Amino acid sequence: MNDIRQEWLQKDYYRVLGVSPDAPQDEVTKAYRSLARQLHPDRNPDDARAEERFKEVSAAYDVVGDADKRAQYDEIRRLAAAGNPFTATGPGGTHSFQFSGADGLNDLLANLFGGAGPFGGAPGASRPQRGPDHQAQLSLSFDEAVNGTTREVALGERSDRHTTKVRIPAGVCDGQRIRLRGKGGAGSAGGPPGDLYVIVRVGDHSLFGRDGDHLTLTVPVSFSEAAQGARLAVPTFDGEPVTLRLPAGTQSGRTLRVRGRGVKTDRGTGDLLVTVEVVVPQKLNAAQRRALKDFEEATKGPSPREHLGVPS
Repeated sequence: MNDIRQEWLQKDYYRVLGVSPDAPQDEVTKAYRSLARQLHPDRNPDDARAEERFKEVSAAYDVVGDADKRAQYDEIRRLAAAGNPFTATGPGGTHSFQFSGADGLNDLLANLFGGAGPFGGAPGASRPQRGPDHQAQLSLSFDEAVNGTTREVALGERSDRHTTKVRIPAGVCDGQRIRLRGKGGAGSAGGPPGDLYVIVRVGDHSLFGRDGDHLTLTVPVSFSEAAQGARLAVPTFDGEPVTLRLPAGTQSGRTLRVRGRGVKTDRGTGDLLVTVEVVVPQKLNAAQRRALKDFEEATKGPSPREHLGVPS
């Protein structure tokens, strides 16, 4: 079929994604999303190597991230590695094949999947051919990605321009692919249409970030609040603020968790992760300097850098 390419034999897509060939589908997806976040061009501007790796990871997931394509990919690589000759079972029954280079593989794939092989060759005239898959990109706001929405995607060339509606589920991540079955190219000889894959690009939020299904938020606090403890009112994504108890002696960078106030998906609801950032004053007046000097005198003790083994 049209999706099968010579690269299927040349590249180990499982190695590209860093998973084992028997990894469950959710593990494959998790590995892809992690790599896509690390290698995304927005995070690696002007880095040609990262961009190429991003494309490689996307191409790998395009195959093994789809259950049907993954099954075909696994079968073809198994048959190609089985030696010469070998037999295989496809829609037309069980056939014997003499695997001898590109032409032999071409015949194998044509018999198995009812179409031309990856190296050319005409398919059987009477065999139905599945249509090609199409791909489109859709830009979403942070709010749309968290809440879910329905958008239209424009497809086709100018002479055949049309739109199709895409339902975006709540909680989609940047780089995630949404599959619309039967919305790709038309099949031939009565074959089914291909699929449409919509790649989602998510914008930033002025306050919140994402960590999977968790929302993240950085909250500045004063030195006094961090040292003595405090009660903090913090915003949540749904608009209802919550009050957090900041323990005395909180260090900058500590993260507090508000359960159930993250992204809501079919899998469940994430948490809100609030990271404390202690703000150091950049300018002090005379009274403040005196107060800090008194505090320093009152808290004299071992240097916090004593473990470094150098004079303070």
